[in-house]
Amino acid sequence: MRIFGIDPGSERTGYGCVETDGRRHQLVACGAIAAAAGDSFPHRLARIHRELADLLASHRPECVAVESVFHAVNARSAIKLGHARGVAILAAVEAGCEVVEYTPAEIKRAVVGYGRADKHQVQQMIKLLLGLAKAPTPHDAADALAVAICHLHSRSPAIVKAVLKAGLYGKVAGADLSASAKATADLAEARDAREGGQVGPDEPVKARSTRTRTVPRSWRQYRPPAHG
Repeated sequence: MRIFGIDPGSERTGYGCVETDGRRHQLVACGAIAAAAGDSFPHRLARIHRELADLLASHRPECVAVESVFHAVNARSAIKLGHARGVAILAAVEAGCEVVEYTPAEIKRAVVGYGRADKHQVQQMIKLLLGLAKAPTPHDAADALAVAICHLHSRSPAIVKAVLKAGLYGKVAGADLSASAKATADLAEARDAREGGQVGPDEPVKARSTRTRTVPRSWRQYRPPAHG
């Protein structure tokens, strides 16, 4: 299965394609589409659309994952970022791909295990997950690969849960990935709970208690509850 991740931006748009067999992820391609110095904003959008369309036609992914707008410096920046996301989604739809979106916090939790991880941490985790010799650059490409891997993890919660249950927290390139796997399983469990109607859409999912009750062996060990 191939997933194409996009980190949209008006100045530079990152992209990354990842292929997986359900257990191991492999890098197919990554990079960034940078605008020329003298290009106007409409020409930048045209270039983003044109190059993404060529990349999608070349790599033929099953799905395109796009980072959603979470915050911007100001309204003007948010509008420009929205335009860049629009042409990226248009290119994906024209290529006949399914389009999914994830917030930056969701992506970081699924990849690093921490929703406020910095860009360096994301780059290092992508390097370990894909078994690369060095971290992908620029950071826009690493962010795009993180979006793709986030979707891969969200699409295979059963595999992640099975690995966690068996205690096989596997190590990729010598790095312990238990935090990332646990975070992915927590997201999958929360989604399953909401879909099953156990909790509301905005209600937090309570973690399972790990405390065990001690059963008294005789009546002498019995202690009544504190409230009678």
